[in-house]
Amino acid sequence: MTLFIDVDQAARLFTTVGIRQAIREMARYIEADYLRWAEFDKSPRTANHSPNGVIELMPTDDGQQYAFKYVNGHPDNGQNDLLTVMAFGVLADVHSGYPTLLSELTLTTAVRTAATSALVAQSLARPGASSMAIIGNGAQSEFQALAFHEMLGIDEIRVFDIDRAASLKLKQNLAAFPGLRVIIADSIQEAVKGAHIVTTVTADKAYATILTPDMVEPGMHINAVGGDCPGKTELHADILRNARVIVEFEPQTRIEGDIQQLEADFPVTEFFRIAQGEVPGRERTDQVTVFDSVGFALEDFSSLRYLQDLARQHSIGERIHLVPTPANIKNLYQLLDPQPLRAGHLRSAT
Repeated sequence: MTLFIDVDQAARLFTTVGIRQAIREMARYIEADYLRWAEFDKSPRTANHSPNGVIELMPTDDGQQYAFKYVNGHPDNGQNDLLTVMAFGVLADVHSGYPTLLSELTLTTAVRTAATSALVAQSLARPGASSMAIIGNGAQSEFQALAFHEMLGIDEIRVFDIDRAASLKLKQNLAAFPGLRVIIADSIQEAVKGAHIVTTVTADKAYATILTPDMVEPGMHINAVGGDCPGKTELHADILRNARVIVEFEPQTRIEGDIQQLEADFPVTEFFRIAQGEVPGRERTDQVTVFDSVGFALEDFSSLRYLQDLARQHSIGERIHLVPTPANIKNLYQLLDPQPLRAGHLRSAT
């Protein structure tokens, strides 16, 4: 039988644990998997593009477990009251191919993206960072704010969105967390001025320049979350040229990240090298660092492992009959015959 976790059950898990603790715990799972980077079969995600968006599959395995995520990106969905990004995923046993977990990943991806952002920023943000700007205040913005508050001690968040209602929503949702001050800015320039960390998490499928070089200050860390497919960027190319750029999996980021604007040999550093202590994170106090984040399958593998462990711990989720269990494994057709069903001839699905 396969463990199934739907949206309501995932929400119960995160609520039971507490969202800030869930972010911190998921970050530990992600870090643990980056520490064994060499064990994973890695490839850029498979993407099917259309005029309205993209649908992608993100697979990986570590020789013991296999995972994939189905995820979309449709920027215009909001006009029809639909999510611009949604996802589900599977965790399976490599040796038999049998799925052990089928889960929603829309809510979970917001948690894992925030956990990854804060995990990387722990190595890249300058010491003592306390303020952050969030440009783009949509579905993932609360998770980003809480991750940086929980894992880096950020206590001031300045937010901006072209839709002011989104910023008001963000401020209202975060009002329940004492010690976190949210300020709504009237422009991107106002939001980022003096900020130690800047997170960009916008959804337009376009070559955009959310940040320009004149907005960047010495020592700033830029967490570029929104750029995630060919033809979509958020940062002016000159910001990248004058910064230390960290990526998840270079072959994928070359296609989808902000560095798609640059020459193919522009130097970048994969995060696993920092996680494993091979190279340092931030090198100088005044250095500008950029995490060109596009999301990588390893992080979804980690989030599915975390969900499975959490669901077992709290007895949340249900067992579903996703794979047939005929009494005779060579006779799949018998499942269409009502007689064996009435006679109880199916094997027990344990």
